[in-house]
Amino acid sequence: MKELLCPAGNFEKMKAAILYGADAVYLASDMFGMRAAADNFTLEELEEATEYAHARGVKIYVTVNTMPHTNEYPRLKKYLLEYDRIGVDALIISDLGVLTLARELIPNMEIHISTQASIVSADAANAYYKLGAKRVVLARELSLDEINEIRRNTPKDLELECFIHGSMCISYSGRCLLSNFYTGRDANRGACAQPCRWNYTNSLPLAFAEEKRLDDVLNIEEYKEGSFVMSSKDMCMIEHIDDLMESGIDSFKIEGRMKSAYYTAICANTYKMAMNEYLKSPENFKYNPLWLRELESVSHREYATGFYYDSPMKNPQVVTQNGYLREKAYLCVATENSDTGYALFTQRNKIKEGDVCEIITPGQIGRRFVATELTLPNGEKIESAPHPYMEFKMKVPYEVKAGDIIRSAE
Repeated sequence: MKELLCPAGNFEKMKAAILYGADAVYLASDMFGMRAAADNFTLEELEEATEYAHARGVKIYVTVNTMPHTNEYPRLKKYLLEYDRIGVDALIISDLGVLTLARELIPNMEIHISTQASIVSADAANAYYKLGAKRVVLARELSLDEINEIRRNTPKDLELECFIHGSMCISYSGRCLLSNFYTGRDANRGACAQPCRWNYTNSLPLAFAEEKRLDDVLNIEEYKEGSFVMSSKDMCMIEHIDDLMESGIDSFKIEGRMKSAYYTAICANTYKMAMNEYLKSPENFKYNPLWLRELESVSHREYATGFYYDSPMKNPQVVTQNGYLREKAYLCVATENSDTGYALFTQRNKIKEGDVCEIITPGQIGRRFVATELTLPNGEKIESAPHPYMEFKMKVPYEVKAGDIIRSAE
């Protein structure tokens, strides 16, 4: 069975991932994770999250994938022991020192080697296997053929995990010093400022500078393709789910711990629908173009297939337009079941009578309806729900389940 692995930047996002189909989630505690700007989990929250996930048959993987300095190791030891006590299912590690410490301190903990380790060969994968790794997260720079070749030349009990959706670094497997140069924020210690997404000017001959930092000039040669030299497209492999299902990949990973709960839910739901459809009858599997429509409703840059079919040298995957394609408005979420369709919701963005909406239910694509019969919980009629997190009732022409999402249809 292929695993669908989803991001969990906080508890709300984790719940969305689990409800909408994740087999496992990856997250960070408040130290030693590569997404320091995410909400992340305190140790107390991590314990609660682990109990919540395990009660629903979902695994928890904790990222410990920064490169700690010597003075951080005493605290690291305490955290590793806490992860073991809490009972998380695996640790995602990139640093050899952290790996060695974890093997000595908590030898029964499952170890996954992070994409930060830049594993691009069976030899490297086998080396980590000998060091005690149960899984390796392969570098994004590999083609599908290369991944399958690695599968043929590694032990069957060494699992392979690959990203199939989300943002990609223009740097090699995320190793970048540009953030350090501009802001002093270390990209390899969880604090990347994402300067590859900023706007730059090439008004200087054979040089460029970020628009707000004109004194920090970087020499560069400009090419005919344009000036977006550092911002990569987002990966989206939904149109090739059959290739993925037939590959040697064990775990399909969705990027996005910094994205919204809506993003997490839609991505999990869409890929799980596609995976389940393939499993029904692999020989008769047919791609549904509505799956791509779902993924186009979330915040993303231009989509591409990463390097599964193109090498970095032939196709660097840089964007042709800067900025995000914005996601549809996440209007509200159902907080109760209703077979009549008249249910209680918690508001996320303003919704009013007559709005054309879509309801998202686990295992289904968006279904359109018009918002009607908005009331307060006490039955008082209202024209709109304008306040963040206010509770209200609304009529939906479908059966409603707790956790169903209502989004704008526009």
